[in-house]
Amino acid sequence: MIDEEARIGGVWLNFKHYSGLDLYSDGKIEDEILNIVQRNASEDFPAVIENRESWPVLYHLSEQRANIIEWMPITKDDKVLEVGSGCGAITGALAEKAGSVTCVDLSKKRSQINATRNQNRSNITIHVGNFRDIEPDLDTDFDYIFLIGVFEYGQGYMGEDHPYEMFLNLLRRHLSRGGRIVIAIENRLGLKYFAGCKEDHLATYFSGIEGYTDDSVARTFTRNGLIRIFKACGIQEYHFYYPYPDYKFMTLMHSDSYHPHPGEMMDNVHNFDNDRMVLFNEKKAYDAIIADGMYPEFANSFLVVLGPGFDTVYTKYSNDRVDEFKIRTDICLETSDRLIVRKVPLTTAARDHIHNIHAAYVNLIERFRGGDLEVNDCQVDIRSCTAMFTFVHGVPLSELMDQCLFKNDMDAFMRLFKEYLHRISYKDNYPVADYDLIFPNIMVNGPIWTIIDYEWTYGKCIPPREIAFRAIHNYVLEDRRRASLDVQKLYNMLGLTESDINTLLEEEAGFQKYVTGNRMSMVELWLKMGGKQIIPKELDLGREAMPKVEREKPADNVIQLYQDLGQGYDEARSIFPKITYDENGQVTLVIGVDQTARAVRIDPAFKSCMVNIKQVLWNTVPLGGTGAGLQIKPNGTYLSPDTIVFATNDPFIEFRFDNAQVMMKPQNRLSVTFAMSLMPMQMAEKMIADARTRSDELFVMEQQREMAAARDLKVNELQKTLRSITAGAPAKGTVDMGVPGDVAGKKFEINADMLKATKTPAAMAVEEASVVAEAVVEEVVSSAPAANKVQDAGAVTRAEAAAKKKVQEKQVIEEDDDDDIFDESAFEYDEDIEEDDSAITKFFKKLIR
Repeated sequence: MIDEEARIGGVWLNFKHYSGLDLYSDGKIEDEILNIVQRNASEDFPAVIENRESWPVLYHLSEQRANIIEWMPITKDDKVLEVGSGCGAITGALAEKAGSVTCVDLSKKRSQINATRNQNRSNITIHVGNFRDIEPDLDTDFDYIFLIGVFEYGQGYMGEDHPYEMFLNLLRRHLSRGGRIVIAIENRLGLKYFAGCKEDHLATYFSGIEGYTDDSVARTFTRNGLIRIFKACGIQEYHFYYPYPDYKFMTLMHSDSYHPHPGEMMDNVHNFDNDRMVLFNEKKAYDAIIADGMYPEFANSFLVVLGPGFDTVYTKYSNDRVDEFKIRTDICLETSDRLIVRKVPLTTAARDHIHNIHAAYVNLIERFRGGDLEVNDCQVDIRSCTAMFTFVHGVPLSELMDQCLFKNDMDAFMRLFKEYLHRISYKDNYPVADYDLIFPNIMVNGPIWTIIDYEWTYGKCIPPREIAFRAIHNYVLEDRRRASLDVQKLYNMLGLTESDINTLLEEEAGFQKYVTGNRMSMVELWLKMGGKQIIPKELDLGREAMPKVEREKPADNVIQLYQDLGQGYDEARSIFPKITYDENGQVTLVIGVDQTARAVRIDPAFKSCMVNIKQVLWNTVPLGGTGAGLQIKPNGTYLSPDTIVFATNDPFIEFRFDNAQVMMKPQNRLSVTFAMSLMPMQMAEKMIADARTRSDELFVMEQQREMAAARDLKVNELQKTLRSITAGAPAKGTVDMGVPGDVAGKKFEINADMLKATKTPAAMAVEEASVVAEAVVEEVVSSAPAANKVQDAGAVTRAEAAAKKKVQEKQVIEEDDDDDIFDESAFEYDEDIEEDDSAITKFFKKLIR
C-alpha cells in the first residue's frame, strides 16, 4: 500500500488519489531519465543530452523548455498551479520565480523525476492522480494556472460532450481575482504541418489539418477554434502570443502587437520527435504570409493568456550560450504606447555582461561622434540589472540588401555595401570596435543609420574590412537564397587574400566557441539524433517528374550544393548559388566547409552534361597537395583524368573528407573551378559507350604489344641459338616457345646436323633459318586459343595470315627434294605440331621428308 505522502528532498508528493497504475508513460526511457536526474546536477544536463542522443532525454531535460514561461513577470507573491507537470520541464523555473508551485500529474514515475530534479527547493507540492479526482482538494486562489502541452488532452481529462469548455470552467474555480490561465498548444494549421511535419501527438501526416478523427487521443485547434471555446465559457479577455519555432523549444515569441518581420523565420529545419517531409521552403512561405498580415493564423504554436496580458510584446532568447552570456531580449509596450527594448540577464554570471553592454554604448558614442553612424542609447537599471534601449524605427540594413539582391539589382546592392563600409570605417584607429556590426544590427531610417545591438564591443582596433567580412559571412549563412551573392567580389574589394579569409574563418569559429562554450546547437542535436528530412521524388525540384514542356530551360544549368555533416545530405539545407556560368561555361565555387563535415556534393546541372574540372583547392592547397587528399566520386564516367560525362538528369560530383590525408580546420574552404556543357542524354550515352569501346581496344592493343615483344624475344633467342650452332658451339640447343596468353610451351631442338649448307653458304643458311624461326614463333602464337590471348578472334587470324605471308615472301629454299639442306634425322619436333595442318607445319614436314 502506498503512503498518502512522501518527500524527496524539499518536495512533497501526495498520492491520495493515485490509482496505483501509471496510465501515461513513455516506458523504460523514464527509468533512464530518473537515473540521470539522480546522478547529475541540472547544470550537467546539456552534456548528458549531447551524449545520449535521445529525443525523450532532450525533451524532458533541456533548459530551453522553460523559455515558454521564463519571460513572464511572476513574483514571489504569486501562487502557481501547474496541471500536467510531467517530468518537471518548467516546474523548476516556476519555483524559482513564484512563492509556491502546486503540480498535478497522472504519473508517479514522472512525478518522482520532477521531485528528484527539484529536491533542493522547498516550495513545490506534487499531487499524483487524475485531475478530476484531485481538483476538489485544490486551493481556489492561484494567481497563475499553467497548461503547457495539456489542454489538447481535455477529452481524456474530462470525458464529457464539451470537455474543453468544462475543463476551463473547472480551472476558473481555482483562479484568484485578476489571475491568469496560461495555455501552450500547437496550432492545428501551423505552417510546419503543411510543409511536411507530422502531427505531434499522432505522428501522422496532415491529421490535424484534416480535422482529426473521432478516436484521436489529442486535439489541437486553430486560433478561431480556441476563441470559440473561450467565448463559450464566457471568457472575454484573452491574449495570443506566438512561440517560434514552437512552444517546446521557443527561441522567439511575437504577439498580436508585434508581428515578425520578413526574414526572421529561419529556424524551420528540425522536427525532433519524428522524421519529416519537406514539401516547400517554409521561410519563403512565412515571408509571404507575414507580408499579407496573416502570421497569427499560420504560427506553429500558440501561447494564450486568459486574463490580463503583459507589457512584453516580443522576446528573444540567447540562452544557448555559456552562463556568462545568457540573456533575454524583450520589446515592451509602455503605458504611453511607446516601445522600449530590454536586455535581461538569465544567470547571475551574465550580470557583468549587461554592464559591459552599457560600457560599450559609452565608448561607441565617442568612437562615432561626428560620423554617420548613430548608437542607440542605453541605460541600466541597477536594481534589476536590466539594460534598456529606445526602440528604433526603420528597416534593417539586411532587409534593404535582400530587396536589391533578390531583384538582381547588384548596383544598388553595392551602393549599400559601400555606404556600410564607409560608415563603419569612421575613426577606425580609435581603440573601440563592435565586432558584431552585422547588417541586421543596423536600422536604416532614411539617411539615419543606427546601431541597435552592440553586445560584442571590444576596447581595441579591429580593421573595418574584418568587421565587413564577418557581416558578409553571416549574411550569406542566415539565408540560403543569399548564396547567389558573389562574395569573392566583395572580399576582393576588401583586399582580403585566401590566407586572410582562412584566418578570419578560424577567428569566427573561435568566437562562436567562446560564446557558446562549444555547446551543440539545436540543429546539430537534431542531426546527431538521426533527424531526417524526406523529399518526395515528385517534389525534388520537380525536375524528373515534370513534363518537358513545363520545365524552364534556363534552370537546367542551375547548381546545387549539399554538405554532409554526419547524417547524409539534407535537401532542406542544400543551397542554390545563383552564380552563373560565364561565356565559356566555366564557374568557380568557393564553399565554406564545417569541421564536422564528411563530404560536399556539387550538382553541376539538372541535365545530362560534360564537366571538365580545371582546379580544386582545399584551404588554398591544390588537390593532391599536403593535407588536400580529397576523394572525388562522381556518378559519371571519366573520359580523361579531368573530364567527366554524365548520362543522367541528376549529375553530381562528391568531394569526401573522411580520410586521414585531409587536414580539417574549424572552418575550411573548398574552391572548385570547372566548365560544364549540357548535352542530350543520347549523346552522353554514346560518348560513354565509345569511351568504353576505346578502353577495350586499348586493352587489346596493349596485349598485342606484349605478345609481339615476347615473340621478338623468342625469335632473337632462336636466331642466337642457330648462329651459335653454325659457329661450331654448342652442338645442340633448345628454345622454349612459350609466350604470353598461356600458349602451349612447345620446344624445338636444333643441332649442327640441321645445317647442311651444300649449296648455300653457312651465313645464308643462318639467314634462312632466322626467317624460319620467326615464322615458327608466329605460328605458335596464332595456334593458341583466342580467349587465352585477347578478346578479339580476329587477332588470331591476323597473326596466322602474317606468318603465312612471311613464309611466302622470304622462302628461298627450293622445293626440289634433291635440294633439301636438312637431313630428316636432324630435326625433332613435338607430336602436337605433327597433327597441325597449318602452313608452317606443312613447310617443316616438307623440309624433313
